[in-house]
Amino acid sequence: MRLVHLADIHLGFRQYQRQTPTGLNQREYDVARSLQRVIDKVIELQPDLVLIAGDVFHTVRPTNPAILHAFLQFQRLREMLPEAGIVIVAGNHDTPRTSETGCILRLFSQLGIKVVDGDPEWVPFDALDVRILAVPDMAQGKPRLEPDPAAKYNILLLHGEIEGVLPKYGRELDRSPMEITLEELGAHKWDYVALGHYHVYRQVTDNAFYSGSLDYTSTNPWGELAEERESGIGGKGIIEHDLTSRTHKFHPIPPVRRWVDLTPFSGEGLSPASLDEAIRDALDGCEDGIDEKIVRLVVRDVPRHILRELDHKALREYKRRALHFHLDTRRPEIVRPEKGEGAPGRRASLADTVRDKLRSRPLTENIDREALVELGLHYLREADLVAGPTGEESAA
Repeated sequence: MRLVHLADIHLGFRQYQRQTPTGLNQREYDVARSLQRVIDKVIELQPDLVLIAGDVFHTVRPTNPAILHAFLQFQRLREMLPEAGIVIVAGNHDTPRTSETGCILRLFSQLGIKVVDGDPEWVPFDALDVRILAVPDMAQGKPRLEPDPAAKYNILLLHGEIEGVLPKYGRELDRSPMEITLEELGAHKWDYVALGHYHVYRQVTDNAFYSGSLDYTSTNPWGELAEERESGIGGKGIIEHDLTSRTHKFHPIPPVRRWVDLTPFSGEGLSPASLDEAIRDALDGCEDGIDEKIVRLVVRDVPRHILRELDHKALREYKRRALHFHLDTRRPEIVRPEKGEGAPGRRASLADTVRDKLRSRPLTENIDREALVELGLHYLREADLVAGPTGEESAA
């Protein structure tokens, strides 16, 4: 008895100022095509169950093209797998802030897909002797997670954060997901636990897994890439799990748009001309070139005056060729005497200042100070990525 587990599709996600010939944001189109690839693979696998663990859409009110694409792809899935059970739970991105606002996922109920977007609900498949406890993201309260002793197979399908799995800065600032502990999860009681919300494939316990997202749609895609490299994961994909044989397989399914994080290097001591050449060599060394890819190159120890003298015409050409090219230059640390002291010391950086201010400011009750500090530093790093290395480059 085989199931396929996927999550975090994020249809409607937009990024960068590039459009398709029809006027759609290029990244929104990419994410839609990534889903199409995944549906192709699910149909090929012919599972008995398809579990979708939340965040089908990137926003509560997605665009019409995103809604239409989701409907057509799920309709195709339903038609090609007429006997399979298909269950979707709402994620924090799918869940409206107020109960009066309907969840767009209910649209897919018309296709014969079971959608759970409110309270947790048991979903039985008697022909398979399976019962699924479907737990969508919830703003308040935690459900009691206990399997049904009368069923042969018990599956927990849940969108949320398992304590100790997500980095603190990875939490949503405006709409945090449900958080439960490993003890509350009680994974050992279940035959399989299908989790959604974390964007990198990850095993939580012997039988509990995050399947990861289908494309790079988080606020920190380069962090996802780094984690995938460190863990030896083959990028994005879906899970196939056999409840009978207890076999498990992750199927890598590359997104349609290739992301390239080039090997970083130090620019210390390089002249502008030498740094231009080093950047050009790094980009020329990109497998199959940089055209239409999303590319980042980190160069450390680059003083401001060197940045001003780079070949900005060449940098603009790199940006034209790639879908997105980010030259992430980082200045060297400046060491100078502290005020009032004779001995040299490190001048406080912006990150140091933010950290000190957040650690000293008064907080309301029940706020985790260290989590706030990590979140503040995370958004500072994200602001650096969005703004680019300096004002000189953008003005050139």
